[in-house]
Amino acid sequence: MAIITKLALGAGLAALLSTAAHADLTGKVIGFSQIGSESGWRAAETSVTKSEAEKRGIDLKFADAQQKQENQIKAIRGFIAQGVDAILVAPVVSTGWDEVLGEAKEANIPVVLLDRGVDASADLYLTGVASDQVKEGAVAGKWLIDTVAGKDCSVVELEGTVGSSPAINRKKGFDDAVGATANIKVIRSQTGDFTRAKGKEVMEGFLKAEGGGKGICAVYAHNDDMAVGAIQAIKDAGLKPGSDILVVSIDGVPDIFSAMVAGEANATVELTPNMAGPAFDALDAYLNGGTAPEKAIITESKLFTQADDPQGEYDRRKGLGY
Repeated sequence: MAIITKLALGAGLAALLSTAAHADLTGKVIGFSQIGSESGWRAAETSVTKSEAEKRGIDLKFADAQQKQENQIKAIRGFIAQGVDAILVAPVVSTGWDEVLGEAKEANIPVVLLDRGVDASADLYLTGVASDQVKEGAVAGKWLIDTVAGKDCSVVELEGTVGSSPAINRKKGFDDAVGATANIKVIRSQTGDFTRAKGKEVMEGFLKAEGGGKGICAVYAHNDDMAVGAIQAIKDAGLKPGSDILVVSIDGVPDIFSAMVAGEANATVELTPNMAGPAFDALDAYLNGGTAPEKAIITESKLFTQADDPQGEYDRRKGLGY
């Protein structure tokens, strides 16, 4: 089976759970160490992964790390002890993986990274399925550049979990894009830990620090859940999100499209939750055919705005089990 190097989504997510031919992994035991359920997108990734495994006849062993790397390392060692055929891991942070990945390699168990990268030797994992996170930030930045059209714009930034590859890369992409302009400045940046509650809390602090938010032109959030939290904080401050303060974020979960319908969010960069489909295809080629995949399997990063039928996008995602 050919290795997928780009997952094209076309008009939306309808192809996520397609009935196309699946990898022949029937009877294989695969461990999946998930970060947790800090966001709607994360829950969707878990749901899609379980569905893909079921359709392919895979015995999926699931472990929720509850946002703690030590829990992931413990789970991976448990999978190794069980002698699973392969391991999927969505790493909480990017560092500290060499030892446990080395243990998996010594046990001849291939590891596939999902949606995040690690700072470890490339020979310790089979491949990584992820979006181009730097590009995601750059797409968000370009949207803001085009939208403000040369006008001065002070931006506050809600960063993801400290040390995680999406937080690092989505910040870099956005900063590189807006840094090339003279009119857009990031005036405050702080982690919201990818959660709605923390995004609201941090945004409340930004608003207070900036005189009630009158000087804030836009909020850039590293994921939609933090953006939704920020939207509530903006409303509580007596301002109108989406107009008084522009809102741009990343993921493409249903609630951000609902906010777009209400005029309270402006743009999101879609991150497909179907990382498992390409991962299972790669494992099929490797386990059944001995073909090693490319080290990076990149999914598409697509911009959606209020002009892109947000109600339809909301309905489509809800229909897929978000």
